[in-house]
Amino acid sequence: MKIATVAVALVLALGGLTACSSDNVDCTTDACTVTLDRGVQAEASVLGLKVELVGVDNGTVKLDVGGTTVSVPVDGSTQAQGFDISVQKVTDAEVVVRIRRS
Repeated sequence: MKIATVAVALVLALGGLTACSSDNVDCTTDACTVTLDRGVQAEASVLGLKVELVGVDNGTVKLDVGGTTVSVPVDGSTQAQGFDISVQKVTDAEVVVRIRRS
């Protein structure tokens, strides 16, 4: 019981650092890096947004960010829902995306 209480207190104390939903998300105070597996319905909750990998085609990553579909070139960036979204890496196995508040 004490461990659960400490865990809840830690989550509340860290606030923005815990604005991520899973192990595939690494957050700092102003941005999150999300690693999405390819070949599955990959998604994560990041900074209050649902981010889903729609697909990758010819060096462009298509993401659904909070209900808005965006296309982001590898090593490029775009904006959606008040966030800057950049693609840091694309491999056969995964896509790494960085999301930060605009």
